[in-house]
Amino acid sequence: MEDLPELPEGTPLYINLTAGALAGIAEHTVMYPFDFLKTRMQVINPSPAAVYTSATHALKTITSTEGIARLWRGVVSVLLGAGPAHAVYFGSYEFCKRHISRLLPRGADGSVHPLSASIAGASATIASDALMNPFDVVKQRMQLHNSQYRGVFNCAATLLKTEGLLAFYVSYPVTLISNVPFHSIQFPLYEYFRHLLSTSEYDPMAHIMAGGLAGGTAAALTTPIDVVKTFLQTKGASSDQIIRETNSPFKAAKIIYNRSGYSGFFRGWQPRVLTFVPSTAVCWGTYEYFKWIINRNIEHKNE
Repeated sequence: MEDLPELPEGTPLYINLTAGALAGIAEHTVMYPFDFLKTRMQVINPSPAAVYTSATHALKTITSTEGIARLWRGVVSVLLGAGPAHAVYFGSYEFCKRHISRLLPRGADGSVHPLSASIAGASATIASDALMNPFDVVKQRMQLHNSQYRGVFNCAATLLKTEGLLAFYVSYPVTLISNVPFHSIQFPLYEYFRHLLSTSEYDPMAHIMAGGLAGGTAAALTTPIDVVKTFLQTKGASSDQIIRETNSPFKAAKIIYNRSGYSGFFRGWQPRVLTFVPSTAVCWGTYEYFKWIINRNIEHKNE
């Protein structure tokens, strides 16, 4: 099996950036309500009105008491951050994969070495998360029960004034601890499923299926770290002084275990997986589509 069409060696970086930005916006906005449910379920020491036994219970409770529009609160922060962050994400991934794959042998079917995809995915994550982390913090603060912020800019300004710049990056280390494994798992799985399901021609259904399978698997395996990340990003809104003063992911993990046991690390895994299966499917499908369109246009111009 031949490798799927890649962009020419001399393709300008802005092409990868543009395709990545469009893919990121599509990914995050389509499945935003599930991300909203995940955040609500992962919060430690919530108010009695925000205690949920399952994703279904959370959905029914929120829509009946707060209205269905509440599921989209904070989406503007995602729209502002997802485009630039995913532009950096996919641009870095393609650049790293292209150069690292030259050093490693390809498979018999022409597929890239899994290690090159893992290293490229990890490198892309480090760069994109540095840009996206503040937007993610604002998003989660607005998703909380009884969040009083008037909008994303009011939320960002309030956090900066009351908690300082550190509030936007206190979760960055644990975000990397979560996302580097996530993408190190997702990228090689995507490359594997992509070559397993695809012919040498552009195949959107194969891209969508490969993206969904890879994203869902990676999401399930990294849920415990995501719970710790949510703890750190929302601690400033807690009325519990112990939670508010926790700045270490290890201390956060200890609190989660002491209060909820091992099951506490898997709170929200269902909406997390339900978020990532379709969102990564949409993301990869969109990204590969724009790569195909751009590649075809370049080939036509060169004929």
